[in-house]
Amino acid sequence: MQVFNNQLCLHIITGTRFYLRLYFMEILPLVLLLSENADFFHPVVPFLPGKDKLLPLDFTAANQELTSAVLENTRVFTQYINQKLNDAGARYGIGGYAEHRTLYSRSKLFGTSQASPPTGGEDPIAIGSEGTTEPRRLHLGTDIWGKPHTAVMAPLDGIVHSFAFNDAFGDYGATIILTHQLQDISFYTLYGHLSLNSIKNLQEGQLIHKGDIFAEFGIPSENGQWPPHLHFQIIADLQGWQGDYPGVCKFSEKEIWLSNCPDPDLIHQMNQYL
Repeated sequence: MQVFNNQLCLHIITGTRFYLRLYFMEILPLVLLLSENADFFHPVVPFLPGKDKLLPLDFTAANQELTSAVLENTRVFTQYINQKLNDAGARYGIGGYAEHRTLYSRSKLFGTSQASPPTGGEDPIAIGSEGTTEPRRLHLGTDIWGKPHTAVMAPLDGIVHSFAFNDAFGDYGATIILTHQLQDISFYTLYGHLSLNSIKNLQEGQLIHKGDIFAEFGIPSENGQWPPHLHFQIIADLQGWQGDYPGVCKFSEKEIWLSNCPDPDLIHQMNQYL
């Protein structure tokens, strides 16, 4: 398994002093730790390698099937995903990390970002042009598309950091963030587009054991008006967010956001079966 993308690393280390500190003090140790413990993690969704098929899904401008007629109607978009999975005989569609996506044009939520790039507090940096109309299109997590109510399981022991119902059109819908401690490094995992039942009886500080089913894929009315899927994201520094954290950023800010959100495949490890 390649631990990190060399080109991305070069972009990071030629950036600001904050980039260097963030990457070498927080991100690189986390990426190395997750890679070294690859055999330790529990699957995030039910999946049988060798039996269950995965379908890579492309939501970039290269996919000419993603017309406005598909993207602007959740029912039609859901039919599109289901047809793709059925035609391929796949249990899940998967993909999206660091993908520059056109599909976010379906929601005003992904217009000019109100979220500042991670700065670590003392070393504010400016990437891109504040106040411009550059939309957010760069995806920071992995999407796993499947049937509604698909079980979501904890890949390792965690504590419920926070949860929320982010119910704007195109948002996460029901969302859970877990905090984890692996050896001497702490980090977070975010689970978006869940069912409302997933957060119904949840409490902050609640212990979730490795392998526990603690959530499920939501239907459009509770998952932000998306075809059923899980948004899974690793976050090194949550920066004080509660029940939410950006899962999409501006392309001009991609290096700093991706450096704080390493590849989720380090944990879910499903891409090797594509």
